[in-house]
Amino acid sequence: MKVEKIKYPMGSLTAEGALVYDETVAGKRPAVLVAPNWLGMTDAAVERGKLVAGNRYVVFVADMYGQGTRPKDFGEAAALANPLRENAVEQRKRIRAAYDTMIAEGNKRNLIDDRRAAIGFCFGGGNVLELARDGVDFAAAVSIHGDLKTAQAAKKGAVKANLLVTHGAPDPVVPKADRDGFEAEMDAAGAKWQMLTFSGALHAYTDQGFDMPGVSAWHEPTCRQSYDITHRFIADAFAGRL
Repeated sequence: MKVEKIKYPMGSLTAEGALVYDETVAGKRPAVLVAPNWLGMTDAAVERGKLVAGNRYVVFVADMYGQGTRPKDFGEAAALANPLRENAVEQRKRIRAAYDTMIAEGNKRNLIDDRRAAIGFCFGGGNVLELARDGVDFAAAVSIHGDLKTAQAAKKGAVKANLLVTHGAPDPVVPKADRDGFEAEMDAAGAKWQMLTFSGALHAYTDQGFDMPGVSAWHEPTCRQSYDITHRFIADAFAGRL
């Protein structure tokens, strides 16, 4: 699996993301943006990009903080992520910069066709939903145990992507009130959305090694099913079957 670190402009900052693809696959493939959790563009995020890409997609792993800004722990991550959660305009600019870079770099290498999607995890789930709220015309956006609240609700008719949210029912970080608010927002915007909730799955259920009692925990069945469902959902979105 080939990984190319790519610097790109992100407003006044320079970001560094990663283009990930199987160089043994012939022909063009869909482009899928992967937005990491609030720890950002780490080695683990690149490994997740490889997992998502497989032989299906060309993946670009987004950097929301800028080159060299990598939180060392949850406290530093919160200090970087929370101001963006409160500033939808800046959050959308940053995730759109990653999306635009994915398209430009994929086309430059003659790797991608005209199919586009995005997948985000935790904070990254919120980022890809903000990309959809911003009116980007792509087939699908998937939020996996992600942020659902926004500082700026989607305008009617703005959301063009098909949306999928997978979520743990007892997740205390993004509770049922947030799910209800998201549903109401998307219905008011006229968006096409699906939500799947899993019993017994806490926050960050796809992340091994970050268990916090009563808050977050790795949950293999929910993780595995979420990936399977995500790939099927994106395939259906690309085929116009949703």
